[in-house]
Amino acid sequence: MVTQILFVGIVLALAAQRLLELRLSRRNEARILAQGGCEHAPEHFAAMKILHTTWFLAMIVEVVWLDRPFVPLLSLGALMVLTIGQSLRYAAIRALGWRWTVRIMTLPDMPPITHGIYHYLRHPNYLGVILEMASVPLLHTAVLTALFFSLANARLLTIRMRAEEKVLSAHNDYDRAFANRPRLIPRPARPDASNKPT
Repeated sequence: MVTQILFVGIVLALAAQRLLELRLSRRNEARILAQGGCEHAPEHFAAMKILHTTWFLAMIVEVVWLDRPFVPLLSLGALMVLTIGQSLRYAAIRALGWRWTVRIMTLPDMPPITHGIYHYLRHPNYLGVILEMASVPLLHTAVLTALFFSLANARLLTIRMRAEEKVLSAHNDYDRAFANRPRLIPRPARPDASNKPT
C-alpha cells in the first residue's frame, strides 16, 4: 500500500512536469509564430495528448486496481532507464532553447540545431519519451501498461518522425545537416562538415 501511494505520487509529479512543459511549449510556439513560423500536422499533437493522458491513468489503474506487486530490482532498473529518458529530453530542450515545442513547428530558412545532444542523434526527445513510456509503469510492475503504450507510442512516433523530417527537410536544410546522424540509437558521428556546431 505504501509503495502504491509513492508510485501514484511519482506519476502525479510527472504529470505536473508535462503540464509545465506544455506551458513552456506554448510560449515558444507564440514566439515562433510571431517570427513567421508555422505548425505542421496538428493532428499528431492531439493524438499525443490522448496517448499520454491515458498512459498516466492506465498505470495508476493497473497498479491499484490489479494490485501489482512492488519488485525492488525491477523498480531500480526502471528508475535508471527513467533517469536516462529524462536526461535525454532535457538535453534536447536545452539545446533547442526557444525553438523547442511539443508541436511540429518550422521557421523558414532557419538552420537546424546541430549542437548539444543533436550532435549525436536526430531525435533525442523522442528517445527519451520512448524510455519513459516503458520505464515508469515498471516502477511498480504495471507490465500491461508498459507493453501496450510502448507499442502505441512506437507507432505514433514513427508517423510523427517521418512528418517532422519531411517538413524540416523542406524548410530548414535538415537533410544535409543530419545526413550521417542516426534517428534514435546514438553512435559516433562521422567527422565531416555537417557535424560542426552551428
